[in-house]
Amino acid sequence: MNMDEVMNMSNNQADALRILAVFPHPDDESFVAAGTLAKYIAGGAQVTFACLTLGEMGRNMGIPPFANRVTLPGIRKRELEDSCRAIGIQDLRMLGFHDKMIEFEDQELLDGTILDMLLELKPSIVITFYPGYSVHPDHDATGAAVVRTIGRLPAEERPVVLCSAFSSNHEQMIGKADVTVDVTAFLSSKMASIQSHRSQFQAAELVGSRVLTDEEIRSRYGIEQFWTYRFS
Repeated sequence: MNMDEVMNMSNNQADALRILAVFPHPDDESFVAAGTLAKYIAGGAQVTFACLTLGEMGRNMGIPPFANRVTLPGIRKRELEDSCRAIGIQDLRMLGFHDKMIEFEDQELLDGTILDMLLELKPSIVITFYPGYSVHPDHDATGAAVVRTIGRLPAEERPVVLCSAFSSNHEQMIGKADVTVDVTAFLSSKMASIQSHRSQFQAAELVGSRVLTDEEIRSRYGIEQFWTYRFS
């Protein structure tokens, strides 16, 4: 199944659609794909979110701080669960890898964990980060593990892989996104997902010091873009 066929599915076809999202941190799902996932869930798709870590090394502890290094993992776990409820994700898998260490994890274990989910779920779409163009080492290492593992499958068994990219040079290197999803109808779910990550959402570098207007929210969050990963 190619991307055009997936994106143009009727509601009845979407009932059988399964999507696997693989990201390293709680809140990655919110900013990257919350609207897209909510949209497909509303159409009947089954979504699994595999979160590799609990973001336990995150430096944001809330404003004013309400977490510390001891309590942050538990707080971020609850925030992640709240985010998934906001989106409508019922199958959340917390895989227990180490925050800021994905590139150093045992590759056989990491890839094997991803392969097990692929064989179990048989997704039509996998959403992850574009390796090399996603800024954070954990993002790049997660995307690399996903495409590496899927690339080992027979071509006819590979799901469509949609990647998020946002490094400063990404369009120069990989072109413009070929998949654009209008999620304005699902902005309430997306914003609830983002706001669920209270320890991170309140950080000034994410939202600034004032409340965004509805127009600013639509402009900033109303479109989600992806690059279809092309296996050579």
